Amino acid sequence: MYGKRGAGARASTAVLGAALLLAGCSSGGDGDKDEGSGAKITQQPKNADPFWVNPEGNAAEQVATYARAGKDKDAEQIRKIAEQPTGEWIGAENPEQEARGFTEAAEKADRAAILVLYNIPHRDCGQFSQGGAADGDAYRTWIDGVAKGIGDRPATVILEPDAVLHLVNQCTPEEFHEERYDLLKGAIGKLKSLKNTKVYLDAGNAGWGHPDQIFQPLQWAGIAEADGFSVNVSNFYSTEDSIAYGKQLAAKVAGKHFVIDTSRNGNGPYTGGKADENWCNPPGRALGESPTTKTADPLVDAYLWVKRPGESDGTCKGGPKAGEWWAEYALKLAKASK
Repeated sequence: MYGKRGAGARASTAVLGAALLLAGCSSGGDGDKDEGSGAKITQQPKNADPFWVNPEGNAAEQVATYARAGKDKDAEQIRKIAEQPTGEWIGAENPEQEARGFTEAAEKADRAAILVLYNIPHRDCGQFSQGGAADGDAYRTWIDGVAKGIGDRPATVILEPDAVLHLVNQCTPEEFHEERYDLLKGAIGKLKSLKNTKVYLDAGNAGWGHPDQIFQPLQWAGIAEADGFSVNVSNFYSTEDSIAYGKQLAAKVAGKHFVIDTSRNGNGPYTGGKADENWCNPPGRALGESPTTKTADPLVDAYLWVKRPGESDGTCKGGPKAGEWWAEYALKLAKASK
């Protein structure tokens, strides 16, 4: 339903993960700076935001590019993105290497990595982010690689955006439902066997359906063994509406906690176009609340930037492929934010 990651983005992530692993790239403790990217990216205070800021991300590179070009005002706008922790979307080809690279770099900075796993077979119902593992066995092998790469290091995992939602709305054909539930349950079990990994199974958003429609599928997918669920991934619904949706859903799944993707919800959802396109690179959006564990409700474990602001939702409205960096859109998000 939402543009998440494209092949080009996954390839660049693989290179980045490998580079972090080999170079031992880190950005020390609170206030420490990393000079490698030229952007001098710092970590956020750990007591409010214990998640790792990647000093080599697309936004950091854009800050450096603008600075070199003398575009200091634009550089400072993009810094709003570059200095916040964002999800690292693990690619299909080198899951162990990438997971190890990101978690080792995060651990060296005394932070936890945010990892997004988005490789379920028959992913995204043939839309902008279609693809995923070839079959169930390939997916299980991929999850094993991710788990091996994480090891005992701290990680917060967002598991398979849209995977349960697309079962409920029948976007994913019936013949694949049983396998998907099994794969999700197995992934949760594997990841929760790790010492310091938190797992949040994706549970849609405030603009879709009702908790009555999704709570039982979440149970079938193993939510009982997870730390909780995620809402609003790659979407734009307000934090207030997302909390209301999450609390209604939590009441139906034994009070499970949840996290909210606030990366681009500063102005709420866009309603000025076709209903089925309002999620794809909508204009006039803004960055939302910065990532933090200090939230407005005890059931909300964190506000996270799961979707990386500035990466395209897909080839709509002039955007590049899903997951590719789009500097023009990133700049508009930053300028529109408070």
